Amino acid sequence: MTSIMTNNAAMSALSTLRSINSSMEMTQDRISSGFRVGNASDNAAYWSIATTMRSDNKALGTVQDALGLGAAKTDVAYTGMKAAISVVDEIKAKLVAASEPGVDKSKVQKEITQLQEQLKSVVKSAGFSGENWLYTASGATAPGTKSIVGSFNRDSNGAVSLTTLDVDTTKTMLIDETNTASGLLTAELKDAGGTAIAGISVLNLNITAADTTALKNYLSGVDTVLKSMTDAASDLGAIDSRIDLQKDFVDNLMDSIESGVGKLVDADMNEESTRLKALQTQQQLGIQALTIANTNSQNILSLFK
Repeated sequence: MTSIMTNNAAMSALSTLRSINSSMEMTQDRISSGFRVGNASDNAAYWSIATTMRSDNKALGTVQDALGLGAAKTDVAYTGMKAAISVVDEIKAKLVAASEPGVDKSKVQKEITQLQEQLKSVVKSAGFSGENWLYTASGATAPGTKSIVGSFNRDSNGAVSLTTLDVDTTKTMLIDETNTASGLLTAELKDAGGTAIAGISVLNLNITAADTTALKNYLSGVDTVLKSMTDAASDLGAIDSRIDLQKDFVDNLMDSIESGVGKLVDADMNEESTRLKALQTQQQLGIQALTIANTNSQNILSLFK
């Protein structure tokens, strides 16, 4: 039956063309955006996972910055500690030299005094971003334990937390003007028997009038301080090494997350471009089919001529 009121062929061709155009619009959107899942309506589950993981990756980017800042502080503290160790080592050598018979101790003391001033200069300048893990000024509060943000974590229940790398600055403090006993260079020296030498520290050591016994005790005390400083430098070196390892891990973790998100939501451009070519061909055929269907109705007019 042929009807001029209802053109079923044209309606079918138009429906097919609409479907083709819809698929083409989706494919073009994927090609232009690069995403297979760009909105929640495309795939709610994948979109939700990708959005959460992108947010976590942004947080990890901030962790990278925190690790960089922590590494800078640790490097500065280690550099200051290493320089201070060299100076204290020189003081130790001067004490050995002063122990030789006939040595003018007053002249040696002048050298020691200059080394003590150098120690103060080195320690006070070993600060970064307002923090100095080697020095506490008079009336100031010691930094205590410093925490460096090391990682951002999300558990299986979705709860988030931070991993921190802790540095105990009580072990690295060299000069504490508020509490002199807390600083390795301001605390009282200890003699060979472990007894404190009242009022004598590395920074105020004066050997001008020291006898052989006093020099021996001073030497023992300075050597003990030097060992403690070496241990502190080792701790700083260890935390610096751990920060470097954590930075590498966070970098790799961010890359892995980005890659995983890409597998969920990125469009396969080879596949999408091939589909677009096919849809363009189908669109042309659909337009041609719709044209033919509309032409059939017009052919009925020829019967009335």
